[in-house]
Amino acid sequence: MMPPSFAELGLTQPTLQALREVGYEAPSPIQQQAIPALLEGRDVIGQAQTGTGKTAAFGLPILEYVDPRDGGLQALVLTPTRELCIQVTQALRTYGSHTGVDVVAVFGGAPIRAQQTRLRAGGHLVVGTVGRVLDLISRHSLILHECRFVVLDEADEMLDLGFLEDVEKILSLTPSSRQTALFSATMPEPIRKLADRYMYDPILIHVEAATLTIDTVEQFQLLLDAKDKPQALVDVLRAEAAMAGGEAQQAIVFVRTKVRCEQLYRLLRERGMNVRALHGDMSQGARDGVMLAFKARQVPVLIATDVAARGLDISTVTHVINYDVPTSPDTYVHRIGRTGRVGRWGRAITFVERRQRRELEAIERHIGTAINAWAPGAVAAPTPVRERPRRHSKPHVSRPDLQERYAKLVLAGGRAAGLRVADIVGAVTSSAGLDGEAVRDVLVLDRFSFLSVPAGEAERVIEALAGRQLAGRTLSLQRVQQ
Repeated sequence: MMPPSFAELGLTQPTLQALREVGYEAPSPIQQQAIPALLEGRDVIGQAQTGTGKTAAFGLPILEYVDPRDGGLQALVLTPTRELCIQVTQALRTYGSHTGVDVVAVFGGAPIRAQQTRLRAGGHLVVGTVGRVLDLISRHSLILHECRFVVLDEADEMLDLGFLEDVEKILSLTPSSRQTALFSATMPEPIRKLADRYMYDPILIHVEAATLTIDTVEQFQLLLDAKDKPQALVDVLRAEAAMAGGEAQQAIVFVRTKVRCEQLYRLLRERGMNVRALHGDMSQGARDGVMLAFKARQVPVLIATDVAARGLDISTVTHVINYDVPTSPDTYVHRIGRTGRVGRWGRAITFVERRQRRELEAIERHIGTAINAWAPGAVAAPTPVRERPRRHSKPHVSRPDLQERYAKLVLAGGRAAGLRVADIVGAVTSSAGLDGEAVRDVLVLDRFSFLSVPAGEAERVIEALAGRQLAGRTLSLQRVQQ
């Protein structure tokens, strides 16, 4: 049976014209199910990975729903990161190019006054990060009492980053009669409870991403000393390019910290390579430029941190290089899933320092495959390790073998001092250079707070935060003896 066309889903001509202009021919499975339900006014929970077409699944019904003749904010899309906010905004502006709907992006890292000006001038549909939306609400620049459509995009990422309390605060300021859509790759209990509290009789749509799989990725490891990694990266990139016989390639090189990201960018640039960096300390304009250039295939190599690279969904990536071993097996799967997309094969190469062999073994157990050694021209021939366990896509899912490698810390200060989960995660990521997904199990009590970080990073986190100010308090952390 032929899948329905976009026209058969109930979309109007202005939207259909925009879809034709961008080359969309047939709706994806999640679009086939979500678009009619949302056009009928139903609340929708979509469980789907990046790459399934979920932005159009919720974006097209919103554009049909919003009336450009009415002033004020009519629809709000919440995203966990600036990069995803920008990507969603660009997509919605494209889809709505013939509708007259004004789409405004609001996110941290950019001048808030410019965003306030945009909102005063229009803003039928606002796409924003949680923190900046709350900030604009507190300044009375974002009024939600007429907001009739709310989307939570990548809800489990919001949970990972500690934003769920803020999301609830935003939802409580919108009309109870609003229509709500929630999209998430996984459905942990806090997300289910959020849906129970704020959604009315939602339709659950569960779609697997056929392209988000590591089965189409050749995986390798390269055992080496830390001091040899920079030169090894140059050698690997050149060897892989030579192996391709001149065919155009695109590689994402993942690192753990913003400092290392910048260092590698400079090193490769000095070696004459066409390379760009993407990390949280860059200006928003610079980050936008990098993302657009990489998507346009003007840049073959991108050095990126995990958090900065969230939301990048590029089917032409041929290589993923883990310059630093990921903080968890889930992060490994998420990283290498960025290659081998849309029927293509990809290659993933992980640099492993000798002290990180146990972390590699945990990854191998998780994916059910032994990762072969890399050498120029190597072709992967995976060897089963044991029956593959159930695979998850997000790092907040706990596993017994991972818990042993995490250290629990206690922070002097809690709710009584005005501390929130998002504050603590933000302090650790900005001061210690950890990715947000490496900060786990954050619990804020009345006078104390608890958090878990990778055991190997614990002392550095304690040292980095010692003496820093947060919510008017001088931070002091120590290990919890277990």
